[in-house]
Amino acid sequence: MAASVPIGKTIYCGTFAHCRSLSELDICAKGAIGVDEAGVIAFIEREVEEIEDVIKKYDGWNDAEVLQSGESGFFFPGFIDTHTHASQHPNTGLFGKTTLLSWLETYTFPMESSLSSLSKAATVYSNFVSRTLSHGTTTCAYYATIHVPTTNLLADICLKRGQRALVGRVCMNMMSPEYYRDASVSDAVKDSKASIDYIRSIDPSGDIVKPIITPRFAPSCTAECLAGLGQLAKETGTSIQTHISENKPEVQLVRELFPESKSYTDVYDTAGLLTPKTILAHAVHLSAEEVQTLKQSGTKISHCPASNTALTSGCAPVRQLLDVGLTVGLGTDVSGGFSPSILEECRQAIWVSRFVAMNTADDAKLSTEEVLYLATRGGAQVVGLDGKVGGFDVGMEWDAQHICLGAVKEGGEQEGRFAGNVDLFGFETAEDRVNKWVYSGDDRNTKSVWVRGRLVHRR
Repeated sequence: MAASVPIGKTIYCGTFAHCRSLSELDICAKGAIGVDEAGVIAFIEREVEEIEDVIKKYDGWNDAEVLQSGESGFFFPGFIDTHTHASQHPNTGLFGKTTLLSWLETYTFPMESSLSSLSKAATVYSNFVSRTLSHGTTTCAYYATIHVPTTNLLADICLKRGQRALVGRVCMNMMSPEYYRDASVSDAVKDSKASIDYIRSIDPSGDIVKPIITPRFAPSCTAECLAGLGQLAKETGTSIQTHISENKPEVQLVRELFPESKSYTDVYDTAGLLTPKTILAHAVHLSAEEVQTLKQSGTKISHCPASNTALTSGCAPVRQLLDVGLTVGLGTDVSGGFSPSILEECRQAIWVSRFVAMNTADDAKLSTEEVLYLATRGGAQVVGLDGKVGGFDVGMEWDAQHICLGAVKEGGEQEGRFAGNVDLFGFETAEDRVNKWVYSGDDRNTKSVWVRGRLVHRR
C-alpha cells in the first residue's frame, strides 16, 4: 500500500501503551489521542467515557475521523530498526554453520553484488520495505550496496511508501572480493557524496528519508578510506553507521590490520567517525576504555541479539552499556538476523540478557518494559529522532501501529481476522495483553501502521 495523504483530523480511542522511560510502561485503557492534519499529536485525554465529550472539548474536531482500538487491541508507537541490511533480505535464514567472516564470503558478498541490477534491486527492496512495515517498523536504518543507482532506488521506495529511513551506500575498498569493492578511496567518497546529494534532492527536508555514510566495517576499509568518509561526514553533516566488535576473530583482525591503533574503537575515533550522529552495530566485545570513548563522543549503539546468536558472535552486555550512559536501540541485522521484526528482537534481547545473567549477575537481565523502550524511544534517540517519534506525547508525530489480538470463543476457537499466536481468554488486563503480544505476537497482529499520521500499511 502506498503512503496516502491524511484526510483531516483523526481521534484514536481506546487502549494505548508507550514507554515513558526505560523502566516505565504507560498503559491507558480508556484514552483518546487527537492527531492533526500534519500528523502531529494535538491532545491526549485519559479516562474517556464518551468520545463526544472529547470532541466538544476541542474546537475544530467535529469532523474528525474516530478510530477505535477495539476491546482486544491497542495502539503502540511504531518500531525503530536501528540496523539492517536491505540488500541481504533474500538470504534471510541462510547462515548454516558459518560465523561472521565466512558468512560474508559465502552468502553476503555474492548477494549484494548481484543488486547492481535495477530490476532485481527493485524487487528485493520493495519486498523488504513492505515486510518491515508489516511488522510495525516505521523507521529503519538501511544498508544498501556499493551501487549508487540502486542505493538511490531504495531511498525512492522508502519515500514512496512513507517509511522513515536512513539509507546508506556501503563503502569498502579492501578485504572483499575484487568484483565487489570500491576501486579507490576517491571513488568511495565520490560515490557516497553522489548518493547523499540524490537523497537530499528527493526529500530536502529529510522528514522521511535521509542519507547516512556507511563504511561497512574497519576490516573492509583502509585507514585512508575511513578518514575520507569521516571528513565527508563533517563537511556534509551526515549521519554515520558501521559495525564494531561483533565477534572475537573480527576484533583480532582489526588489531592486525591497524597495529598503530589502541583498539577497534580507536580506529574509528582516529578517522573522525565517532560523533553524536554515529550508529555502531553490535558492540559485543568492547573494553571499558572503549565504552568510555563512545560515551564521550556521543556515539549510539544498535543491539542486534538475534544476529549475534545466529552467527555465534557473543552476547552484548546491554545492561553495562546502559548503566554507563550509552544510548542503545535494537536492530534486526537482516540477514545475520533471521527476522525483519523488531518485536522478535525484543524477545531475543530479553533472552540474550538472561544468557549474560547466567554467567554474571541477575541484574544483567532486561525487562519487558526496557526492551520496548529500546525498540521505540531508545531507537528514536539512536537515529536522531528523539522527541519526535517513539512515544505518545503532545507535539510528537503519530508514528504508530494498531495491534489486534485474538479472543478465544466458547468452544476454543479464536475469533476475529487477526488470528495469531496470542490467545485472549477474557481475564487479561491491558498490561497482560501487552505482555502476551511481546512474547507471542507477530505481524498477523499488526492491523494498521501510520507514519506522520499517514496510513502506510493495513492488514
